[in-house]
Amino acid sequence: MRVVFMGSPDFSVPVLEALVAAGHEVACVYCQPPRPAGRGKQDRPTPVHTRAEALGLPVRHPASLKGPEAQADFAALGADVAVVVAYGLILPQAVLDAPRFGCLNIHASLLPRWRGAAPIHRAILAGDAETGICIMQMEAGLDTGPVLLSEATPIGAEETTGALHDRLSAMGARLIVEALARLPDLAPQVQPEHGVTYAAKIDKAEAAVDWTRPAVELDRQIRGLSPFPGAWTLHEGERIKLLGSRLTDGQGGPGTALDDAFAIACGVGAVQVTKAQRAGKGAQEAEVFLRGHPILKGARLGE
Repeated sequence: MRVVFMGSPDFSVPVLEALVAAGHEVACVYCQPPRPAGRGKQDRPTPVHTRAEALGLPVRHPASLKGPEAQADFAALGADVAVVVAYGLILPQAVLDAPRFGCLNIHASLLPRWRGAAPIHRAILAGDAETGICIMQMEAGLDTGPVLLSEATPIGAEETTGALHDRLSAMGARLIVEALARLPDLAPQVQPEHGVTYAAKIDKAEAAVDWTRPAVELDRQIRGLSPFPGAWTLHEGERIKLLGSRLTDGQGGPGTALDDAFAIACGVGAVQVTKAQRAGKGAQEAEVFLRGHPILKGARLGE
């Protein structure tokens, strides 16, 4: 098929690679414009932009698709289908209608649960047992279109958003190739009206750890916000990011270290921190972290 690909972050890169490997003709790649990043605040292209250029594909990064010129340029590509995954711009109706088979979105949840911006984070934060990928026919509403293909996967007991992100990206790449191979024979399934939830964008204010909360909630918070923005607590006035955890046995004053191995008491139960990061340092497994920054039994976190 003649495909227009629309995506921007790391999550989208395996999908682009899979389309090329499957032999589809990628007529053009659309992504977000380069933006200032890093200490020097130099304009940095998106991961999709960088990979597309390495693959020798033409790249466009309009700031908007609302204007008639941008829409005419898109239509002139004569695409059979557009594949959209974490692109970052609203697609006007003229763009949705331009390809012969419309625009297909790869969404990282089991719709209609977790429509919106942060479905992977929200699934872990909510304690969902499973999530998945939906290949959806796009329409004007926010992730409301009919689903062409879907696949579920369990969420591991210690799985972080980062790890789940990578698994779902690979799953999405595989499913979109399958979906394109079976078009137009796939029967669109209208999303049910019940079970709709919205995955609001993650706010950094959600990252502060309140040790008076139950361990089951704090474990989800630590894993759900890893690696970004990273749940954090204080130890001796220094901010520490907690990037991995599991539930463990024990009870004590909230925020109290129950041993020398990073088991911390919560309002109910305890969590075992398995990965952490000090300001200005790299993320480390707990055993390595504690060698350079011991948190001894009886120490209090959050102060």
